[in-house]
Amino acid sequence: MNWDKIQGNWKQMKGEAQSQWGKLTNDDLDVVDGNHEKLVGKLQERYGYAKEEAEREVDDFAARH
Repeated sequence: MNWDKIQGNWKQMKGEAQSQWGKLTNDDLDVVDGNHEKLVGKLQERYGYAKEEAEREVDDFAARH
């Protein structure tokens, strides 16, 4: 699924994102609001990922959904 579709269905995708990344809070996911770059930033913040690693995680998530 491309990111535009994920962004458009973010309310439905939030649960799946939280299942994958348990350290992200509901508030984090509300702030992300389907924005690719904000999600990458939150993963870096919560998990200490390098930017490339966070982007890979987000891209893998998008590819599965």
